[in-house]
Amino acid sequence: MSATVRQFHPVDMAGVYRVCARVDGAGRPAPLPHANDDFPGHLYAGPYATADPGLAFVLVDADGVGGYIVATADAAAFRVWAETFWWPPLRSQYPPDGSDPVAVFHRGFFPVGPELARHPAQLHMKIDPRFQGRGWGRALIERCTAELRRRDVPGVHLMVAGQNRHAIGFYRRLGFTEAVRHPSGRTFVLDLSRGSP
Repeated sequence: MSATVRQFHPVDMAGVYRVCARVDGAGRPAPLPHANDDFPGHLYAGPYATADPGLAFVLVDADGVGGYIVATADAAAFRVWAETFWWPPLRSQYPPDGSDPVAVFHRGFFPVGPELARHPAQLHMKIDPRFQGRGWGRALIERCTAELRRRDVPGVHLMVAGQNRHAIGFYRRLGFTEAVRHPSGRTFVLDLSRGSP
């Protein structure tokens, strides 16, 4: 089976979590800084694919999920949804212990600032290194942004780790522009009223 991009299905969740855990913020394979392989997926993939599976797409081949993109059309509303439906069981399962992932479970997602009002959608994407540099990132972005446009969403934002020079260049080539620079990285935005992606 050759690789293909398709709509996310619940059977893909375990594979999405595996990719999320195995690929670090700079897009490289890296050992986890914590013992629980589920933590990254709980933060960066699971809530999005659960809240709106219509905005989740996977890159798959015969070996399983090799990449994914997940999104929300309205990050502010998504934050409210997560407080109601996503965080409560995680907060019960993982009491505060001083670790960063568990702290996020209890803090929740950061509020969306006014500088992103024209770009309310948010996305996260990770691709296993074996698929990187082969056009699959663009394919995932195009599938997701096409669905956001179909829903008349005006713009999307995403965060990139400051050390991920490859991703910064990739998003710029796709038409994303830098909106905010912060200690952990940069926030890029894309106006969806324009053409592809």
